[in-house]
Amino acid sequence: MTELLPDVLRWTWFSEKFQYDFNGHLVRHASGNLCIDPVEMSAEVLEELAREQPSRILLTNRNHFRAAERVRARTGARVAVHPADAAFVREKGVTVDDELAIGQHVGPFKIVAADGKSPGEIALYDAARKLLLVGDACVGNPPGACGLLPAAVMDAPETLKASLRRLATLDFDTLLVGDGEPILSGGRAALQTLVSTFA
Repeated sequence: MTELLPDVLRWTWFSEKFQYDFNGHLVRHASGNLCIDPVEMSAEVLEELAREQPSRILLTNRNHFRAAERVRARTGARVAVHPADAAFVREKGVTVDDELAIGQHVGPFKIVAADGKSPGEIALYDAARKLLLVGDACVGNPPGACGLLPAAVMDAPETLKASLRRLATLDFDTLLVGDGEPILSGGRAALQTLVSTFA
């Protein structure tokens, strides 16, 4: 794992289909360490993750169930997802222990709505650090910029665009993404640039 920021770590898994990295994150916090959208990993990374003793596994959307059950089995961390996406995650063989609600606080993050790609997509906002973490609402591709996944994989593209317009009004500088490259500085400006292209 690589430390992107103090107490914010990332590991990656290259997607042959999309030709960029998928990202899992580990955020250390006094109330309990958080594993966010765990992607596939080597046995070495799994052991490194286990040493961090995450207490919760947060899924920002239904498709990011990826390695959640593997991490849950190894660490005992509880899996949480928005209820609108929970059934899909359970169908993929992942135990869902808790629900994530809009406005709820988990560790340093406030849960904010990012629906559109799926009905239960959420983003994680740390106002104190001016940090926003998104799953599939937008991607860090090309590096340094924000893009969208193909419309074919979105449940409601116009709803997603409305969600991104709202996210772009938040006060943040760092943008961490589930897919592609993070934007450690200038993230809000990059998201606003993407939003400006919407009709």
